[in-house]
Amino acid sequence: MSYTVLVFVKQVPDTQNISGDAMTPEGTVNRAALPAIFNPEDLNALELALQLKDRYGVRVVVATMGMPAAAEVLRQSLYRGADEAILVTDRALAGADTLATSYTLSCCAKKVGKVDLILCGRQAIDGDTAQVGPQIAEKLAMPQICYVEDVIEFGNGRIVAKRAIDGGYEVLEAPLPALLTVIDSNDPRPMNAKKIMKFKRARTASEVAKAHSNSNYTDGQTVDDELKKLEEAGLLIKEYSAADIGADPARIGFPGSPTKVKQVMSVVLTASEAKSVPATAEGVSLLIHELISDHTLG
Repeated sequence: MSYTVLVFVKQVPDTQNISGDAMTPEGTVNRAALPAIFNPEDLNALELALQLKDRYGVRVVVATMGMPAAAEVLRQSLYRGADEAILVTDRALAGADTLATSYTLSCCAKKVGKVDLILCGRQAIDGDTAQVGPQIAEKLAMPQICYVEDVIEFGNGRIVAKRAIDGGYEVLEAPLPALLTVIDSNDPRPMNAKKIMKFKRARTASEVAKAHSNSNYTDGQTVDDELKKLEEAGLLIKEYSAADIGADPARIGFPGSPTKVKQVMSVVLTASEAKSVPATAEGVSLLIHELISDHTLG
């Protein structure tokens, strides 16, 4: 039996490079002002999906919601071994909080069709809420296993996964389809040189249209001509709007988001805030008594 694993990934601002322009006046992250990277734990989720592909021959579909530039994390997913990539992009999706994001991604999952397993990173470094994965599961009425380290068994309508808990781990079983959130418990594989050569020209319709608008094509090739060539070569990244996935306009973007980011800042500990503690029993004892006296402990 052929299984389909859907992996939701995210392009996030590099939170180690926060600048004064990190926020917009509306209280959202100014993503255009920050360098963008592949969300780290989403890479772990992708790696787990690719391991399932290696073990069970599953089909791996990767999807992201974001600006047209987010197609870059989809290409990086194809370079690592994903079979298909989907970009959900629309101005109407801007300003989405976790509630609106999870609703949009649940609509995307329905658009994909038959999905046996959904994988998400535990959380994104630009929010650290760990809410989107569980919210998607709730909206799709799927069982969920969070903080997953590894999949022990997969197939015959069920999945057995190992998940981290305080002081150890649990082994849980769930019926398929199911959703897992994955922690940084594996080493994501590097991008494959052959796949980079194969998919480096993979583009979304938005990227093709932008390239044509910014260049003077002398061969008379239209946007439609280019899209047809990419589709025939298997290099066209699917692109959906909010309408394409049947999303309710009242539940996406700003209208569907009851929460807003108040402030983003970079906190750097300076030398004046640091204290050297001798690596001795006496030094540790003095530190413990100081932490108790200022109510940090106890």
